Amino acid sequence: MKLLIENVSIIPMTEDNYTIEEGYIVIAGNVIEEVGVGTAPADHYDQRLDGRNQMALPGFINAHTHAAMTLLRGYADDLPLMEWLEKKIWPLEAKLTAEDIYWGTMLAIVEMIKSGTTCFADMYFFMDEVARAVEQAGIRAVLARGMVGVGPENEQAITESRELVGKWNGKANGRINFILGPHAPYTCPPDYLKRVMELAEELKVGIHIHLAETAGEFNDMNLMYGKTPVAHLESLGLFQHQVLAAHCVHLSEQDIEILAKYNVGVAHNPESNMKLASGIAPVPEMLKAGIPVALGTDGASSNNNLDMLQEMRTCALLHKVHTFDPTVIPAYQALQMATTNGAQALRLNAEIGQIKVGMKADIILVKIDEAHFIPCYDLVANLVYSGQASDVSTVIIDGKIIMQDRVIKTIDEKEVLAQAKRIGAILR
Repeated sequence: MKLLIENVSIIPMTEDNYTIEEGYIVIAGNVIEEVGVGTAPADHYDQRLDGRNQMALPGFINAHTHAAMTLLRGYADDLPLMEWLEKKIWPLEAKLTAEDIYWGTMLAIVEMIKSGTTCFADMYFFMDEVARAVEQAGIRAVLARGMVGVGPENEQAITESRELVGKWNGKANGRINFILGPHAPYTCPPDYLKRVMELAEELKVGIHIHLAETAGEFNDMNLMYGKTPVAHLESLGLFQHQVLAAHCVHLSEQDIEILAKYNVGVAHNPESNMKLASGIAPVPEMLKAGIPVALGTDGASSNNNLDMLQEMRTCALLHKVHTFDPTVIPAYQALQMATTNGAQALRLNAEIGQIKVGMKADIILVKIDEAHFIPCYDLVANLVYSGQASDVSTVIIDGKIIMQDRVIKTIDEKEVLAQAKRIGAILR
């Protein structure tokens, strides 16, 4: 199968601020075979996509979310994190069934695809159902079963994680990667984290963890262990593994040095951190230190959507006003955080995150002829500061057209919305 995208503007994310005003992309199977300027060479193509008045770029990578929490969207707004978790979210989550998780994940995937996300990192429960939804929908994902080291399910989480990695890692033509998901340092005591690390070593997989999200966590870890959350995890040896750390809001200068030393991937979640008043992560400092800082939405119950275009814009604007510096996080860097940095943080940068020969074909087409895109002096600036989810017209994942003209081909969207409404009515 050979697919041609022609007459299209291209943001390949291979060089800073490099764009192709009019060019073409040839996809053979699931791999990018050629990227060129001007007219495509005469050849046999099984399918052609006319990219006129559109830009092509790598699909967005949502580096941290809890997909099925779409079912909790708007349920417990305007509360501090621990009250939100302990009094609202965790009690309602206890009512969710495996079927609920499947439909909640499908709802999230619909929302993500329609806003240009082609890969996401997820930590939740009933992860068999999440993997099944990912496989059916055609999206790419790095999945982790949430593991809490205190309470009755700590052993079950270890057992299930081992089984899930064995069953799903590398499945769906390599679109599914399974790693381990210890929830956070404050819910996973040192002995439990050591068991997680032993399992990670045994299975040769990475680790996804919430880290230094709130001032309360930062202070409690200092009182309990005499160390910051980051220093605590370093002392345990966790960073000897490939780690994706979500949030990293409250960091010391030494913490940033530690994260850089071990090349820890960081998922920055600006809108969730703002909504829960958790604080503002030192993203400019982390980027300056060479840390691969990606972007995530977190779950839809603390955001309340999964729109990576909106997340990019919020990220750029938040850090400008916080530092009183309009040059901080320029548009291209925000786009890097949503694409190439996301691939690095998820350890998938050999496969995705760029439009380049030999990479997997995870590509989106975005309309650039809407009123809010005109005039266009800078494609990237218009995308980051003016773009809307509805501008995403076509989504290609692993070389397959998953959405065309905003119609998802792999999912019955009406059924997904109906099922989500049904579940929401029951949970209410």
